[in-house]
Amino acid sequence: LYSSAASDVYKRQALCYFPDLNPQVAYRKLQYWIDYYPHLREQLEKMGSGLSCRTYMPAQVQLIVGAIGEP
Repeated sequence: LYSSAASDVYKRQALCYFPDLNPQVAYRKLQYWIDYYPHLREQLEKMGSGLSCRTYMPAQVQLIVGAIGEP
């Protein structure tokens, strides 16, 4: 199993929202929520976040928190 430090950081961010899930499931669930909220994925991509991006910048985190709420 391959795991890079960057993807681990991304999964840790998802675990803030879903602490009882394993990291991969938490990551997928956060991605689902991002897609659920209208235009959130689009706004994140405009700020430089794509599907291959494994970390969020502080402004992107604020955008997610604004849409989904605090973890």
